[in-house]
Amino acid sequence: MKDKIAIISLHGSPLAALGGTDSGGQNVYVMQIAKNLSKHFFVDVFTRKTHPNEKPIVRKNGFRVVHIDAGPAAPIPKEKLLPFIPEFSLGIRNFIKKNKMNYKVLHANFFDSGQAGMEIKKELGIPIIVTFHALGKIRRQYQGAQDRFPDIRFSVEEDIMRFSDGIIAECPQDKEDMISLYGADPKKIQIIPCGYDPEELKPISKAYARSLLGLSRKKKIILQLGRIVQRKGIENVIHALMLLVKFYSYDSQLLIVGGETRHPDAKKTPEIGRLARVIKRLGLSKRVHFLGRADRNWLKFFYSAADVFVSTPWYEPFGITPLEAMACKVPVVGSAVGGIKYSVVDRKTGFLVPPEEPGFLASRLAMLMALPQQAARMGEEGFLRVSSVFTWKKVAKAVSRFYKDVAK
Repeated sequence: MKDKIAIISLHGSPLAALGGTDSGGQNVYVMQIAKNLSKHFFVDVFTRKTHPNEKPIVRKNGFRVVHIDAGPAAPIPKEKLLPFIPEFSLGIRNFIKKNKMNYKVLHANFFDSGQAGMEIKKELGIPIIVTFHALGKIRRQYQGAQDRFPDIRFSVEEDIMRFSDGIIAECPQDKEDMISLYGADPKKIQIIPCGYDPEELKPISKAYARSLLGLSRKKKIILQLGRIVQRKGIENVIHALMLLVKFYSYDSQLLIVGGETRHPDAKKTPEIGRLARVIKRLGLSKRVHFLGRADRNWLKFFYSAADVFVSTPWYEPFGITPLEAMACKVPVVGSAVGGIKYSVVDRKTGFLVPPEEPGFLASRLAMLMALPQQAARMGEEGFLRVSSVFTWKKVAKAVSRFYKDVAK
């Protein structure tokens, strides 16, 4: 009989559509970890019920998603979920006791799930591992007043690091920040990165991908894909595009894939409206295109259609999209922050650049466009790197070993 594992993800459901404000890397992480671990464990994923018609239990890819009543059955920004954590934790505890679930390990994702998980540990004695996905003190450092989480997050994270049985850091910078800013015990921390699925993401002929998407075969295409929020630095890419056109004379266009809806909607995704005003002011309306949210089975075509993938956030705990681009043999230009400076090898799989410096970014984009053979080599090197280090299968094996160490 398989050992039982409980994955807790209050606001990051593995069933959610991706690309919205609160749906991105954490959702992919939870889904892929659960999917890959379900081959060796009985896996339940606990998440908050966000719609009245959601079934209490949904089976998906070999694991179960258990929807817990916590607050209104409606979408709520993650910054406003803190009052519902006790109800969420109680719901999980009741489920465990009612169904006599003898979980070997709890794996909490984000600090809110960690807080819920700590209460479960206290009552039921189940060991807990936490993946934070982002740290409050780092977020506040970069976002300042735009960070809508209350200050209590910092002390909650400190408590979780102190009383958890294990912590997963997604990159070396993540581990360093936990130790220096929170006083975390280095012995508790394992560095286990995120990954990609080779069955889902693979190189496609650029000509075929562009034909399928109705894109020009002649223009240089820059791709930005993922959540459309200000900290992702999309405005920086837009300014770099202006410089690329003005000073380097490349006939380029920027595709922006993501958002709350399949078709771009500034009301549902406010950052689109703000960026659209920037684009208009810079005279780039014919060169920048918002394409809305894309289903995951289409991502390989968007990546493969691009000449270069760009991701220049202010900060990034890990960043899955650069891995996905490299899986499609596309060179990546990314910010030298967090997980991106771990996954992208400067001058080998792409370039690392300072965030919020569009001139520097434009020069690197121009270099790739001027040297297509070098760009192709970088794409090949990126593919070799992710396929040897960053597959979800390898990630799940490392997580599984950590579970067994903690559960001893």
